[in-house]
Amino acid sequence: MGSRRTFLKLSASAAASAVLSPLAAAELTAGIPATTQSPQALARDEAHWQAIRALYPDQGDVINLEHGYWGKMSTTVEQALARNTHKVNQELSWYARRDYPADFQAARKATADALGVQANELMLTRNATESFVNLITQYSGLRAGDAVLWADADYPEFKRMMAWLASERGVQGHMLSLPARGTDEDYYAAYQQAFDDQPNLKLILLTHVSNQHGLVLPVRRIAALARQRGIAVICDCAQSWGLLDFTLPQLDVDWAVFNLHKWIGSPVGVGALYMRQGSLAAVKPFPGEPAGDDDVANRVHLATSDFAAFLTVPEALAFHRAIGPANKQARLKYLRELWVAPLADSPDVEILGPASMANASGMGGFRLRGKGAKAEVSALQARLEKEFGIFTVVRNDLASGACIRVTPQTFTPARHLQALVEAVRKIAATA
Repeated sequence: MGSRRTFLKLSASAAASAVLSPLAAAELTAGIPATTQSPQALARDEAHWQAIRALYPDQGDVINLEHGYWGKMSTTVEQALARNTHKVNQELSWYARRDYPADFQAARKATADALGVQANELMLTRNATESFVNLITQYSGLRAGDAVLWADADYPEFKRMMAWLASERGVQGHMLSLPARGTDEDYYAAYQQAFDDQPNLKLILLTHVSNQHGLVLPVRRIAALARQRGIAVICDCAQSWGLLDFTLPQLDVDWAVFNLHKWIGSPVGVGALYMRQGSLAAVKPFPGEPAGDDDVANRVHLATSDFAAFLTVPEALAFHRAIGPANKQARLKYLRELWVAPLADSPDVEILGPASMANASGMGGFRLRGKGAKAEVSALQARLEKEFGIFTVVRNDLASGACIRVTPQTFTPARHLQALVEAVRKIAATA
């Protein structure tokens, strides 16, 4: 890619030259039905969402309720990836060393614009985990007697990394066991109590949407409380962006990590690191990178990465915008409610995480009541798949026990959630 220092100094104005043309954007989003309905009304319009379904590669009759691993690219985004792959393979270093840096900066700026921040505050990475590793390994704000905090509903690998950080730096590490189900007030109170109990806290991990059961934390309120007490916050947005409709100013956090290959629908292997301007001093540059706190890019070293995946980010963002972030959020929350509402009052079923739609996302978690052992939940997952053809996934990292995670996509038919309800009822009756 030529001189990395030159790469980092490319201007945003040069980057903007590679945005999609109106014609390219129109071709990319052809087939998305126009609508004047509100997001809430549109969420219930099955004809609209089945038209959206036709714009993705067909998986046949599989009832796939495990879309939380990574997101499916639309057919047009997949085609853009194929074109970009061919371009990189055909032009090799001639392109990579001459033109790729500006195209990469265009993708970076498009992502920053979509999140409502400046391009120098956001750097594309390969995934949220890479971004998180950069933050915690380069963080220099811990001293003897300090403490770090994470919660049981956080991403399992991030929890292990936080424990590693505590051990490596010789500070205290604490895991907060959150309520198995609750409201915003319940979760805010849990963090407030943890801050009171551990006045030496200096760094916390705060997960916007839990990958265990889809709980949405009141991030802005908790982060404000942490800031008042001098606690740095890393916000894990790996599952939230695209699942929820938001921009970073709404969260008001200094640091955040993202995946674009989940709910934004980019190719696999695209993430992002956000560091608010003025917050970089506590995190050292990546070893060997130039000093300076003006641009988050020197906190990351991408090395040779998947050029084509990064080049396809503008197309993925354009398709995401064309469907409508608010429309996606409303549709996904509606689909969650289709299965949660009928099962919530069952004495045989336990719904986990959000206590209402107010702190829910499109993801959800449940288990048969009194059967939270991993073996029991794994047996439930196996029955759903083998007897009813419904694919889900087991999550096993909550303090309260394991659960089944249910994750539809916007184009998942309502009948698939209704099939889940019928299957769970039949299983519960014979358990």
